[in-house]
Amino acid sequence: MSDPRLCIVGAGNLSSRRIYPYIGLAGAELVGVCDLDREKAERNARRFGGAVYQEMETMLDAEKPDGVIICIDMDRHATLAQAAMRRGIPVYTEKPPAPSAAAALAVARVSEETGVLCTTAFKKRYAAAYARAKAWIDRFPADDLYAISFDYCAAQYPNDTLRGSFLFDFCLHVIDLAGYLFGDAARVFAFDKGPDAYAVSLRFRNGAVGSFTFADGRSFSIPTEEVEITARGGNFMTVHNSSSWRVTEGGVCTEWREPPTFTSAGDSGNDTGHLAEIVDFLAALREGRTTRSNIYESYKTMVLYEAILASAARGEAVDVAYEPLRAGARKEPA
Repeated sequence: MSDPRLCIVGAGNLSSRRIYPYIGLAGAELVGVCDLDREKAERNARRFGGAVYQEMETMLDAEKPDGVIICIDMDRHATLAQAAMRRGIPVYTEKPPAPSAAAALAVARVSEETGVLCTTAFKKRYAAAYARAKAWIDRFPADDLYAISFDYCAAQYPNDTLRGSFLFDFCLHVIDLAGYLFGDAARVFAFDKGPDAYAVSLRFRNGAVGSFTFADGRSFSIPTEEVEITARGGNFMTVHNSSSWRVTEGGVCTEWREPPTFTSAGDSGNDTGHLAEIVDFLAALREGRTTRSNIYESYKTMVLYEAILASAARGEAVDVAYEPLRAGARKEPA
């Protein structure tokens, strides 16, 4: 495959700033732009290339692309992803993968059934700092991993719809990141202060423990994102605002990375992950493989999100249990 041919569904503000500019840079050709608002589709086609459409199915049938990017209202991610996969076309959707874990699982099972890739844009799996953290963590046996903590906060959310929910919209990135770095969660206990603040304790299947502190009373313009990782033997790593990190091994600082410019607000496609996740999607198309944020991983993120909500509502610890990818297979124990 030379430059993969991509179509894209959605021409809103976020995709126009965070996806369209990176398609060519990642090494793909944009051949189709689809949006119900034809003026938006025409604007982005004029700026970035591609023919204009108002229906995804018409676009896919006409262009027969190597892949499609879906970045519209999250209620339609699951239905459009399944329609594309049943046409044999690999899919990249913005997060969340679906409004619920059950809906995400349905998408994952279509991907399994058809053998067609579906990936979710959980950018933090691709951010340079967390790619480094993952490589560092993977050097240790599971028994040596002790703890991971996340402090992740934003400005006030309306919390009047699912899409306007702080935990669902903002925190889902870090809920996903916990699974990427430390593996599947087994049990959670969550306290909340309404929909605006959460304190969550986690036990992972590998025996390690973790925590989330989420609150929406801070700021969007001044990021506050702190991650602390601890392993046996004086080994620990700190990540600050998705861009800076410090590694200590055997009690001695061995690595310190401070980017030359402030990147966590979106200046770099690799520090934020926006470019890197598209590059991985294109590589998966060329190589016929999956990605680090494939739809089944995204389903597991939704399960953990729902377990946090359930624990906060019940005031008790909740087991985290994942349905198997193949319907009828034995359920994974908590």
